[in-house]
Amino acid sequence: MTLETFFRENSRVAVAFSGGVDSSYLLYAALRCGAVAHGYYVKTAFQPQFELDDALRVAREIGADVSVLPVDVLSDVTVAANPPDRCYHCKKRIFGKIAEAARADGFDVLLDGTNASDDPDDRPGMRALRELAVRSPLCECGLTKARVRELSRAAGLFTWDKPAYACLATRIPPGTAITRGALERTEAAETFLTSLGFSDFRIRLYGDAARIQLPADQLERALAFRPQIVEKLKGLYSAVLLDLETRG
Repeated sequence: MTLETFFRENSRVAVAFSGGVDSSYLLYAALRCGAVAHGYYVKTAFQPQFELDDALRVAREIGADVSVLPVDVLSDVTVAANPPDRCYHCKKRIFGKIAEAARADGFDVLLDGTNASDDPDDRPGMRALRELAVRSPLCECGLTKARVRELSRAAGLFTWDKPAYACLATRIPPGTAITRGALERTEAAETFLTSLGFSDFRIRLYGDAARIQLPADQLERALAFRPQIVEKLKGLYSAVLLDLETRG
């Protein structure tokens, strides 16, 4: 199946829209294929501000209608407790909210940006999507992450080379309760490193310390900026650790 065929058969769709590579291309493709498509961005404490900024920029550039739905995920005691299957409970809540809003707007088909490279066994939230009958056209049409990036670049989407981004809750070890304060200091720390030119990194909570994970080619840069990083992050954490088991 091609996306053109999918959107001929499903010509009125709601798209769970994060502003990432996959959902941005999916929303663009739906419109390009002539479907009536509406994006739904769910704003929670788990998403940093730049994700919303990116989503709204994409929407402006492709002429898409997008609704921003605030959801207090931390009011769910199971999500806040951060069990190993937290993602399932969080996705169930978030996509349930999107489905509710989409139905009110007259959309019966809800899509997400899962692609053919995603391993369903490695994503607990996939069970929630199946239970809510969410369709994944990129996966159904066999489009891998690499192919989605190629198509996004050809389409002129600025998200084509955007690094994969997992929500802020993933920085907190399973079993450690998630608090708004922990999420806010994670966002502040990661925003600071981004301002120094770092990319595709994570700052994970390790006890009360910050454990920085960087791609191997950015380790030398981290040493060059060590005084600034330590000064900033020591104001947020008890200690600053550089993980030599690098990302990528």
